[in-house]
Amino acid sequence: MPGQAKRKRRQAARRDREVARTGPDAGRWDAVLETADQAELRACLRGLRAAGVADELIRIDLLCRRPVERITYQVSRFVEDTTPA
Repeated sequence: MPGQAKRKRRQAARRDREVARTGPDAGRWDAVLETADQAELRACLRGLRAAGVADELIRIDLLCRRPVERITYQVSRFVEDTTPA
């Protein structure tokens, strides 16, 4: 398909920038919320976005447990390391 190679290069470059920005030596992921309620999850995301947190710095993990009804969501926010080297 025309343009596919260019698109893949662009996606790889974007992924590399994201890894460099949120890599293990750049900071850490702090858990903000752990809930099974989707409404509470959406409210937390709205609050983080209203506070000016970029979408690239928010991570949503789906914690699957047995039985399936106990699935929970964990929202984490990336916090940059501010300690001097």
